[in-house]
Amino acid sequence: MAEKSSGSAVGAAGRAPAADRAAAIRNVVLVGHSGAGKTTLVEQLLAATGTIQRPGRVEDGNTVSDFDEVEVRQQRSVNLAVAPLTHNGIKINLIDTPGYADFVGDLRAGLRAADAALFVVSASDGVDGLTQMLWEECSQVGMPRAVVITKIDHQRANFEEALATCQEIFGDGVAPLYLPVITNGHVNGLIGLLTQKFYNYATGARTEKEPGAGYETQIEEHRGSLIEGIIQESEDESLMDRYLAGEPIDVKVLIEDLEKAVERGSFYPVVCTGLGVGTHEVLEVITQGFPSPLEHPMPEITDLSGKPVQGVTCDPDGPLVAEVVKTTSDPYVGRISLVRVFSGTLRPDMTVHVSGHGLADRGHEDHDVDERIGTLSCPLGKQQRPTPKGVAGDIVAVAKLARAETGDTLSDVERPLLMTSWTMPDPLLPVAIRARSKADEDKLAQALSRLVAEDPTLRLENNAETKQLVLWCMGEAHTDVLLDRLSKRYGVEVERIDLRVPLRETFGGRCQAMGRNVKQTGGHGQYAICHIEVEPLPSGGGFEFVDKIVGGVVPRQFIPSVEKGVRAQMERGVVAGYPMVDVRVTLYDGKAHSVDSSDMAFQIAGQLALKEAASKVPTLLLEPVDELSVLVADEHVGSVMSDLSSRRGRVLGTEPVGTGRTLVRAEVPQLEITRYAIDLRSMSHGTGTFTRSFLRYEPLPPNLAAKMAAAG
Repeated sequence: MAEKSSGSAVGAAGRAPAADRAAAIRNVVLVGHSGAGKTTLVEQLLAATGTIQRPGRVEDGNTVSDFDEVEVRQQRSVNLAVAPLTHNGIKINLIDTPGYADFVGDLRAGLRAADAALFVVSASDGVDGLTQMLWEECSQVGMPRAVVITKIDHQRANFEEALATCQEIFGDGVAPLYLPVITNGHVNGLIGLLTQKFYNYATGARTEKEPGAGYETQIEEHRGSLIEGIIQESEDESLMDRYLAGEPIDVKVLIEDLEKAVERGSFYPVVCTGLGVGTHEVLEVITQGFPSPLEHPMPEITDLSGKPVQGVTCDPDGPLVAEVVKTTSDPYVGRISLVRVFSGTLRPDMTVHVSGHGLADRGHEDHDVDERIGTLSCPLGKQQRPTPKGVAGDIVAVAKLARAETGDTLSDVERPLLMTSWTMPDPLLPVAIRARSKADEDKLAQALSRLVAEDPTLRLENNAETKQLVLWCMGEAHTDVLLDRLSKRYGVEVERIDLRVPLRETFGGRCQAMGRNVKQTGGHGQYAICHIEVEPLPSGGGFEFVDKIVGGVVPRQFIPSVEKGVRAQMERGVVAGYPMVDVRVTLYDGKAHSVDSSDMAFQIAGQLALKEAASKVPTLLLEPVDELSVLVADEHVGSVMSDLSSRRGRVLGTEPVGTGRTLVRAEVPQLEITRYAIDLRSMSHGTGTFTRSFLRYEPLPPNLAAKMAAAG
């Protein structure tokens, strides 16, 4: 790949690279754990192609893709960012993604927008669990991949060890194209295994010469494995026989077969980079090995009724089908939508249909509206450089689409279409917040609506029972970023408060009680007496009201009034202020007055009767119990099961899922799992995931019930 040419087309700094056909575009997402060097690699590639004058540094806060205030302060990526460049006439849209698990939403958006992936692995840190999971995810959809081992000039770097780790974790088909040449801890250049040439970077410019002595054994070992791997992927079945017979295989033939295998997603070349070393080789892998948007399968497309639509291809003259992969809001600039065009051509001032469906549970209402496209631009970090159009296969930014949110589809007004949304993880960390002042409260709703529009992994809940505003987040880091944006971007100060889990009350036994509401102080008074019997129902039994009045002791028109009063008191609770459930109330006697009885009088009597019943029999507090399904690597199963038991959970069973993973099913009280998203990540080293669903209510243990009743 990189060995075929030593030339490099340098793009003019500050000028937006343009592409008028999909064949001249490569959309590449960079994937890897936090600190692996993705953002630094983007800087090196931008500088190598002349897109920027010199590479920035994460530590200095001046990189192209980490331009958000939060990223500058925390010195890590928290947003998806696009950095386009041009190499040998090919426009490359580099999609830099966060490496921390809390921001996997942006990472999945990057996978959706890309046609190939660069897995970035640090030579000093290896591969983490999240990177391994994403490799498997890409494997399932057949996405072409290559591996870039970064930081080979780091003092703790070990290229051979990092390579062995990649081959062990990523599996068959992973093979290096180059070997680093390191002298006195300094990386001078790379040896091409196919051409057996030394590409020297010592002077700053890439030059080619013969490798020095001492590398023959290392070259021979890796070169043989590489050639065998390429031949196994070759469509020419005669190559293996010729190779085994000792016949030399032309390097050009090997490179052509290598490029085809990479494009098919069945072979994964490894390139290494250091400070100023390896950028040319990475660019050649991207431009010659990775597929253009023409070769990438089109996501499923339907009409607005859900009927599948066939025949849509990556054609600039076809029907418009584009997707919003990232939305950002700025108090001054407004909303900017990063859009991947899958079919058709997007132009300024055209009117498009915006469809959003599928995330109503997270605050994204279904919508179908027509909007006018504003300015189109080619983003380079925070720079928005005007571009005349966005053709099929390209990624552009659209300004001021008022209703478009992340995940929405843009299509022709005359033929509205909808793209099946990509899979988004569920936010499972609840965080209760409140505004610090009345002024903050007035601005909070609008600020949160903007955050929800740009972040599909955020769910906003106004809990009617606990009267709390709850943000469902991906983790602690995600929460910190959201609260930081509320403060710094929108000027809204909020504070975190203790999360209240909605409990329930019920009666612990059967009893009879009377509600007496008699007030005669002159004029029109109140007169209502009712006798009730209460008894608990099985879990999930709800509420039953039984009328056993005979002889008209309670007039017929006031019987519903008693029920209304009982229901109202049940909603307010009788001990700790939690709603009462699973109760049967039987009205069997009472008294009325021909003048002073009324609907309200009997409602109050019903409330008083329920309160008296609570003083006669024990009242139980009930806690919600969830069913958890926890997916973890086999080596963490014991720790997870032990932890669930310590949370008063009941483990129901385990079952193997795929290779090396186990699904643990358990029933756990909600009070014990409010921070389980954080704890599981710690236990499983970032590889564990879980889902939860409400199961039933169960009585709280007496010691906890007393504590909660006192707090209520």
